[in-house]
Amino acid sequence: MKRCKEGKKYSTSVITQSLVLGASLFLVSGSYAQTEKPEDVLEQYKKLFTEQQKEFEKQRQIILEQGKEIEQLKARLDALSPGEPDEAKAASKPPTQPAVSEAPPRPDRVANNQPVEQPPIQVPTGPVGQAPPQSKEEPRPPEMPRLSETVGGVLTRKGKIVLEPTLEYAFSSNNRVFLDAFTFLPAIAVGLIDIRQVDQHNLMASVGARYGVTDRFEVEVRVPYRFRFDEQRSRPVSIGAGIDESFNASGNSIGDIEFAGRYQLNSGRGGWPILVGNLLATIPTGKSPFDVNFEPAQGVPGAVYPTEVPTGVGFFSVQPSVTALYPTDPAVFFANLSYFYNAATKENIGKVDPGDAVGLTFGMGFAINERSSFNLGYSHRHAFNSTLERPALGRDKIKGSQLDIGQLLLGYSFRYNNRTTYNLSLAVGTTDDAQDVRINFRTPITF
Repeated sequence: MKRCKEGKKYSTSVITQSLVLGASLFLVSGSYAQTEKPEDVLEQYKKLFTEQQKEFEKQRQIILEQGKEIEQLKARLDALSPGEPDEAKAASKPPTQPAVSEAPPRPDRVANNQPVEQPPIQVPTGPVGQAPPQSKEEPRPPEMPRLSETVGGVLTRKGKIVLEPTLEYAFSSNNRVFLDAFTFLPAIAVGLIDIRQVDQHNLMASVGARYGVTDRFEVEVRVPYRFRFDEQRSRPVSIGAGIDESFNASGNSIGDIEFAGRYQLNSGRGGWPILVGNLLATIPTGKSPFDVNFEPAQGVPGAVYPTEVPTGVGFFSVQPSVTALYPTDPAVFFANLSYFYNAATKENIGKVDPGDAVGLTFGMGFAINERSSFNLGYSHRHAFNSTLERPALGRDKIKGSQLDIGQLLLGYSFRYNNRTTYNLSLAVGTTDDAQDVRINFRTPITF
């Protein structure tokens, strides 16, 4: 500010001197106009003009310096004071003056539009930025339609509960020939020959609940309720019967309660398939086949029919298994190897030891889109012969109790929303010992 005052004082003195010098020249020019030559007068005017031009240039430099100082002070004041809202700035403008958009200040210039020297660009010698965070969540078994209690589905997340109401229908038809006779020649038999056709309808409704103990371990309990309807038609061909004998039996009650646990054994990284260990236990809470009553058939000597049907197997069983899942988007290959251990039970006829069994299931799941998928697979189970131990006769194998059960498996899944999924599976029997068809509809709901 002191410099500004000195500049103003200097400007006033210069102007005063200029006026005095101009008046003097005017008087001198008027006094000597008659004595001096025009060329000399013109030369004097040129000198005076040159001096005045120099003084004016000095004055202009002083004004420019003062303008720079004012701009710097204004920039400091704007930096120290809070900025005004856009509405206040717009209100402070005159209404008749049109708004003029100002270009944003360039970073390489200051308020007086003077260039500023930029520092040299530093070229990075190492990686720039941070790598994206790696997911800490381990790979989980892919979601696919459930074909059985050990194949399909996805493990329940930690702390979640899944309720799974299920409706299942199964049908099987068998033709049986009973021969109780003496054969004298290959074409002559004396005794009872009974040809029987048995149709079995089995309807089961169950409710299962799964709980995720951890993200890799879940437990499940399932309570079924069964309704069975059996129809038997028989014709004894050795006693002259002309019509079929039919006998129907039905029953409904609670079935065998199941407990299951599933644990993901590995992470599935490094090109390895995801391995899931399963353990399924069945408690004989349903009506046992050994507790079913029989009565003799009318008109057919030696033939008996059941008056009621069983809703359970009648013995404890434990089924350990291992499921392997290998995802290759959009398909998932799966396989399951299982062993069925059936505990012996004591009945009126003696100690019955149902035969153990081994099973193998394999197939492929395919994702159609984000909400639907299907499975295609095959299951085969081989049951070994059962044995009957009686105190007087010892232990004998029950002939004909060895079974081979093969089924073609189809499964469909549709995710209705984030909590509910519809799951439909179909099993078609491929061997004589298997059920003809089994249809299963599940609706798991997550809470």
